Amino acid sequence: MNRDSLPKRDTSRQASRRQFLAQTGKAAAASALATAWVPRVHAAEDNMIRLALIGCGGRGNGAVANAMNSVHGPVKLVAMADLVESRLKLSRKALGDRFGERIDVPADRQFLGFDAYKKAIDCLGPNDIAMLTNYSCFRPLQLEYAVRKGVNVFMEKSFAPDIPGLRRLIKAGEEAEKKNLKIAAGLQWRHSANRQELIQRIRDGAIGDVQLIRAYRVHACGGLGKRPPEQNELLWQIGRFVHFLWVSGGLFAEMNIHQIDELCWIKDAWPVSAHGVGGRAANSTDCGQNLDSLSIEWTFADGTKAYDVVRWLGGHCHSEFATYVHGTKCAAQFNTYGLRAGETARLYQDQRIGKDTLVWETPPEAITSWDAEWNVLLDSIRRDKPQNETKRAAYSNVADLMGRAAVHSGKLITWDEALASNFQFYPNIDAMDYDTLPPVQADDQGRYPVPVPGVWSEL
Repeated sequence: MNRDSLPKRDTSRQASRRQFLAQTGKAAAASALATAWVPRVHAAEDNMIRLALIGCGGRGNGAVANAMNSVHGPVKLVAMADLVESRLKLSRKALGDRFGERIDVPADRQFLGFDAYKKAIDCLGPNDIAMLTNYSCFRPLQLEYAVRKGVNVFMEKSFAPDIPGLRRLIKAGEEAEKKNLKIAAGLQWRHSANRQELIQRIRDGAIGDVQLIRAYRVHACGGLGKRPPEQNELLWQIGRFVHFLWVSGGLFAEMNIHQIDELCWIKDAWPVSAHGVGGRAANSTDCGQNLDSLSIEWTFADGTKAYDVVRWLGGHCHSEFATYVHGTKCAAQFNTYGLRAGETARLYQDQRIGKDTLVWETPPEAITSWDAEWNVLLDSIRRDKPQNETKRAAYSNVADLMGRAAVHSGKLITWDEALASNFQFYPNIDAMDYDTLPPVQADDQGRYPVPVPGVWSEL
């Protein structure tokens, strides 16, 4: 995609998603109440695209801000749903303070509970968008409902914590395609102008044949402390989703799906196998289920290798957050990751990555990739252009879970084996309510089960 084809807007009005997330703050858990269903508020005769936010945490607030930034408005938020009342109220206030009348969510369109997503989606009509921004364990069932109701969808990553959930997601995506619904997935880097430009140069042979792809996500990331005894066990686990495999797939699956999606995008293929190693620091006091270090190798059908190296430790450890690709001619830096809008892609004269070997780089991008993905979705709706990212996003998630399973189990995992898996962390997710006992419990030290290679199985 040529960067000149991207719509431009006044960047002085632009605020980064993460800046907005910092402004909204953190919400504590609180009791959940149910409110009555109300009829949809869509008015087919106007040009407004209405949004329903399902999941009122930082990602949801950020996605609303990105939608509001779009040059393809107008959009209006008309319904909100969450499991925790205090989080919904905080989100409603923060969004209202920032966007004023574009946040049209009175009390009777604020829904609480495990079925609140249905009530929020029921407020929408044709051309409107259900924003699925809560937890990946609920993503497949919520997508199914939105498709059944004939509503377009924006869904955040990741997309399911296990393979049966991803197969369910893919099936819902196929139904959406039959209905000509637009589905956007939260792998926003696919919409980065700089990344798209480097991909095109790679396809045109600028680096030769791809031989090796290296991704690094090496930076501090905190663990989980003990659950305070007064905290509800189920809401405690759900609210700390990245620390529990059944809720989100775990920290690796949630965060590194971006890098793994890049590996597959660069190669323009899905891997045939994965294996890897991982563990925890000897002095770890983390009560959650995550490992703090992982190194995974994926192999593609032609033998090309791709790596993702992860370490969530701080202190005096080396930090790096970047993806590199090496071809038969030279190397490229697919991106460095930061908080600014203009991420930079680079080409080098040989295999060395450095300022002295740099031969080409992209200028700053006009808008963030988060804003860009919303421009694409809203433009697709308004101009009735095909857009359904479900299967591609789900397949990137399959590659993601292959790598996680390989490390956790200590085995080599194949693509076919992964796709055929019937393992589920929690099979009865559709029936979950506030009285449900979560599928994992802490031991007498407050620690939850951690994968042990050679013993653990999740496929």
